[in-house]
Amino acid sequence: MELMTLLVGANISESVRGAFETGSVSVQAITLVAIVIGAIFVNNVVLSQFLGICPFLGVSSKVETSLGMGMAVTFVMALSTVVTWALQTFVLAPFGIEYMQTIVFILVIAALVQMVEIVLKKVSPALYQALGIFLPLITTNCAVLGVAIIAVQKDFDLLTGVVYSTATALGFALALVLFAGIRERLDMEDVPSALRGVPIALITAGLLAMAFMGFANVVPLP
Repeated sequence: MELMTLLVGANISESVRGAFETGSVSVQAITLVAIVIGAIFVNNVVLSQFLGICPFLGVSSKVETSLGMGMAVTFVMALSTVVTWALQTFVLAPFGIEYMQTIVFILVIAALVQMVEIVLKKVSPALYQALGIFLPLITTNCAVLGVAIIAVQKDFDLLTGVVYSTATALGFALALVLFAGIRERLDMEDVPSALRGVPIALITAGLLAMAFMGFANVVPLP
C-alpha cells in the first residue's frame, strides 16, 4: 500500500482502502494499476522527472516519427528490464558484484538498441531514416537506464518491473506524441519570429508539463 501511495502521489481513497481491508480486490492488482497510472500520468518520465529530454525535443517534429520512437523505446525498456532483472538476481547479487550494475546495464541496453536498429533498417527504412541519430542515442537515454536501475532498487519482482517499465515507456511515448502534435499545429500558426524553433518548443513543453501536474491527485479505483 505504501508503494501505491508513493507512485500515485496521493492518499488512498476510502473505497480503495476498504477494498484492501475486505480483500475483495487483489493487493497486487491494485498495486499494478497504481504503478501504471503513476508511471504514465503522475510521474511521467519526461514531463515530471525530466529524463529523456534529448529525444523528446529532437524527434518530436512529426507525430509519425514520435510514434515510432515511442514504440522503439517501449520495446527497449520492457526487454532491458527483463534482462537486467535476471542479471541482477542471478549474477550480480549472488557474486557480490553489484558495483558493476551500471556498466552491465548500459551494455545490455546498447545491445538491445543495436538489435532494434537492425530490425528497423530492414522492416521500415523510412522510419529508420527519420529517427536518424536519435535511434542509437536510445543507448544513452537516461530514462531507459534510470527505469532499469529503479526497478532493481525498489526490489520489484519480474512482473512488477515489466509493468513499471512498460508503463513508463508508454508515458514517454504519450508525451512525445502529444508534443509532436502541438508542434505540427504550431508550424501552421503565425508565431513571432523571436520565438520560432527551440524557444516556442521549450515554452510548449513547459505548458504540457504543467498540464500533466493536474494528474497529481489521481487515485485509481477498483
